[in-house]
Amino acid sequence: HTINLSEADAALLQQVQQQQGLPTPEAAAEWLLKRHLRRVAQGMASRGRALPPGPRVPGAKFFGSGRA
Repeated sequence: HTINLSEADAALLQQVQQQQGLPTPEAAAEWLLKRHLRRVAQGMASRGRALPPGPRVPGAKFFGSGRA
């Protein structure tokens, strides 16, 4: 696949390549993508995204807690 880049985008990839010690601009693009995906995944798993506890149902069993 080929991606057309502006001069500014190519310069950014070159800068990242040099800063991270990567062999090619393609490796810099891959590094940036993986970094972005890690941050997105981290944000999805943060405490702020947890579901609030639901209402308690009398007599309901909770998995793994041993409570009834």
